[in-house]
Amino acid sequence: MRNQNPFDKVVPIEEALRHFHDGMVLMVGGFGGVGNPPSLIQGILDKNVKDLTLISNDTAFPQIGVGKLVTERRVKRVIASHIGSNPNAGAQMTAGELEVEFCPQGILAERIRAGGVGLGGILSDIGIGTIAEEGKQKVTVGGKTYLLETPLTAEVAIVHAKRADRLGNLIYDTSARNFNPLVAMAGDLTIVEADEIVETGELDPEEIVTPGVFVDMIVQSEGVNWRWAWEK
Repeated sequence: MRNQNPFDKVVPIEEALRHFHDGMVLMVGGFGGVGNPPSLIQGILDKNVKDLTLISNDTAFPQIGVGKLVTERRVKRVIASHIGSNPNAGAQMTAGELEVEFCPQGILAERIRAGGVGLGGILSDIGIGTIAEEGKQKVTVGGKTYLLETPLTAEVAIVHAKRADRLGNLIYDTSARNFNPLVAMAGDLTIVEADEIVETGELDPEEIVTPGVFVDMIVQSEGVNWRWAWEK
């Protein structure tokens, strides 16, 4: 039974999965699969959610992290910094089955941050004079021309934390911190998958990276269900 405390954000994964549907915009934390939330991704697959617009740093590997969603053809559009580690993504793009919007990694991170903090966009001179400027508004500031990079948000953002308290304060596992803190801010609904859930007050305030104000739901992780390349 769910805790009746109205401030308690821990829910069964089945309750969290009710918020995923065909055609939705989904943002996922992680980098090359590291920091992707495995149980939520598996839940999306099991629920047969499809036609996703995926916002993520990358498309991971074919059978790792968000790469599984691409491999199983659940994604129709991707906004990412690269897809090279997942041959299935490249093949689908070449075949015209997957729309891909490439964005330099730093710009992608800033677009997500802008979405999370409510900015109207960011200005960057990256891509001026190249095909990267096509379709983008140009803004002149101090005599210099910039491209307006629009903010990114999603209907649901999912992140993977090492530890969470029941109010949603989060600590990440070393490099799994990567895009997760930014993604946590940018969802209309943010769902956290945590390896360990502790009582409120047990986390060292100095170690908390994402404050609970950004988190709507927390589910218990069942652990990584893939093998990393270095384990083979």
